[in-house]
Amino acid sequence: MTEKLFRDVEYNYRRINEQIAEAAAKAGKSREDITLLAATKTVDAAVINHAISLGLDHIGENRVQELLSKYDSYDLSRCSLQFIGHLQTNKVRQIVGKVDLIQSVDSFKLAKEISAQSLKRNLKTDILVEVNIGREENKSGVFEENLEELLCQISGLEGISVKGLMTIPPICEEKCKISKYFFNMHKLFIDISEKKLDNVCMTILSMGMSEDFCEAIIEGANMVRIGSALFGARKYT
Repeated sequence: MTEKLFRDVEYNYRRINEQIAEAAAKAGKSREDITLLAATKTVDAAVINHAISLGLDHIGENRVQELLSKYDSYDLSRCSLQFIGHLQTNKVRQIVGKVDLIQSVDSFKLAKEISAQSLKRNLKTDILVEVNIGREENKSGVFEENLEELLCQISGLEGISVKGLMTIPPICEEKCKISKYFFNMHKLFIDISEKKLDNVCMTILSMGMSEDFCEAIIEGANMVRIGSALFGARKYT
C-alpha cells in the first residue's frame, strides 16, 4: 500500500508541475515564478517526506496540534514549513520559531501576539494577511475595504514582517466566477504594493488550491496550496 501511495504521489507531483508550468506560461511567467506549497493536513509524515525527496520544498499545515505531532518527523533540511490554517491567539506561542511563514493573519490582535512571541525569541516572523475576498460570513479573513487599515496597524509591530496576501475564495461551479475572485484579489495585491507601506512587502500572493490552482496562476497567484491533487482524497478519522 505504501509503495502504491508513493507512486501515486510521484505521478501527481509530475502532473501538477506540468499544469503549473502551462498556467504560468499563459500568465507570461515561468514555472520557477510559482511556488507549489503542499497542504499536508491528515497526510502521514513519511508520505510528506517522500514528496520532499521528489523536490517539493514548501509544506503547510492547517492545525497546530497536527503540526506539533509531526514536527520532529518532517525533513525540514530541504523544505520550508508554513502554517496555513485558522490560528487562535492562545496557540501562537506553540508555532512561532517552528514555521517560516504564517499565512492566515486576519486581525491586529493575532498579529500583535505573533509579534510578541517572536520578540521573546529574538525573531521576526513572516506573515501573510488573509483577505475574505468573497465576503463570506463563515470564513475568516479581513474584508478588502479594511485591509489597508489593518496593514497600517500591523506595520508598527517589530516582531513580524508582512510578505503578502492570502485568500480562499467561495466555491464556484463556473470557472469564470472563480477567476473573477482571483482577478479582484490580484488587483488588491497590486494596489497595496503601490502604496509602499512600511514593513509591508508584497512579494507573495497565495491563492488557488487543488480544484482551481491553474485559474489562480493565470490571474496572478505566485503561490498555490495543493493537497488532495497531490496526496489523494483526505482521510478523516
